[in-house]
Amino acid sequence: MILRIRRLAVAALILAGTRVGMGADKCFECHTAIADKPSTQFAHDIHHRAGVTCAGCHGGDATTDDPEKAMNKEGNFIGVPKGDVISARCAACHADSVRMAGYHVVLPANQFALLKESVHGQKSISGKERIVQCTTCHGAHGIVPVRDPASPVSPLKIVATCSSCHSNATYMRAYNPALPVDQREKYRTSVHGMKNARGDAKVAECVSCHGTHGILPVKDVRSKVFPVNLPSTCANCHSNAAYMKPYGIPTDQYEKFTRSVHGIALLKKNDLGAPACNSCHGNHGAAPPDIESVSKVCGICHSLNADLFAASPHKQAFDERHLPECETCHGNHDIEPATSTLLGVSSDAVCSRCHTPTDNPQGYSAAQVMRLQIDSLELSEQRAQALVAQAEQEGMEISEAKYRLRDIHQARLEARTTVHAFNAPRFATAVDKGLVVSASVAIEAQGALDEYIFRRIGLGISTLIISILAASLYLYIRRIEKR
Repeated sequence: MILRIRRLAVAALILAGTRVGMGADKCFECHTAIADKPSTQFAHDIHHRAGVTCAGCHGGDATTDDPEKAMNKEGNFIGVPKGDVISARCAACHADSVRMAGYHVVLPANQFALLKESVHGQKSISGKERIVQCTTCHGAHGIVPVRDPASPVSPLKIVATCSSCHSNATYMRAYNPALPVDQREKYRTSVHGMKNARGDAKVAECVSCHGTHGILPVKDVRSKVFPVNLPSTCANCHSNAAYMKPYGIPTDQYEKFTRSVHGIALLKKNDLGAPACNSCHGNHGAAPPDIESVSKVCGICHSLNADLFAASPHKQAFDERHLPECETCHGNHDIEPATSTLLGVSSDAVCSRCHTPTDNPQGYSAAQVMRLQIDSLELSEQRAQALVAQAEQEGMEISEAKYRLRDIHQARLEARTTVHAFNAPRFATAVDKGLVVSASVAIEAQGALDEYIFRRIGLGISTLIISILAASLYLYIRRIEKR
């Protein structure tokens, strides 16, 4: 009980020393008289303007000009806070929504809780304190609102604040040697970075993507930059038509991406190997689609397709017409699955956009033939699959033929990839490989079905003969009994 009363008394003393009349902060008056750096900075601090005294952070009694009384440790004077005590002193107010309301400030009261759970809130290499304290980013005596351009965490200053650690190779090596230390340099080459350097506070910077107090590792599923979460993080700005209006770029990229083959794989099937926004545009060095060719990006994953296209006749034709290669046929954010419908000369085929019977007739004819060939392979594969399934259902041993269905599928994928070479003979060779396998599988499956039918017929005939013999034997025995 005594301990509880003592704690309440200390809390009351803290509150009294935290906010008093502006002229009653004797600590500040004394330090201002000697014009030291902390008091000079604190004169412009948001806490000083709100009436928070030096005692609010350092403890003690700010109402007396007697140094011994003001800095009496029994009066909760702690001097200069160190280590985790720094953030704890900040949280004494900022984690208390009631106290913050007393200052007529509407701020979330969970910043300290988020910091403790964040990657920065982990123990430092000494194991005695967290890696980052509140003052690491916000400063100590000269704290100003985030919206103030002078704040180290304002949109135009935050990059320099973050890079003070993240660009220090020696410092970062002690915590995470795997993290690159050139993020700031890459960011400055990006559209976001260049606009930010020119004073545009609306463009994305560090906290726009990574968050503020609750920054989590990229591999954490709760992180804003975890692959599955990243598209929605980018969409916070890029899908906001009003916010993006000054930049004159579309705001339907996220909507298109969710419908694309990449978006479905990533967002619906949770395939972390599928590309997100940063896979094509980059991370810190995010670039618009103005590289030499989109194929340079697509080719990072689709390397074989890119190599085939680079050696194809379309490469020169696309360069002459300044077409962006992959994007011309497949699109960019709304990429559809690469089905056979893209090939050929029908109205929904991409080949027919450039090739007609009168314009580029050679390409038109080749596309028409290639579509017929791939269709025949798909039909052949379907027939082989149906025969194998039927034979298996009838209980026939067909495991070898079933296994070889994979070879047909692989040949079809190879043929679809070979399309990018735009070489009809080479494409025909890939298709023929699949046709040969599918024909042999179909023959084997049909043979199993024929054997099954033969067995059924033989069983029927045998059953009939046995039935006749049984009936004859029965009649013969009856005749004997009558005699």
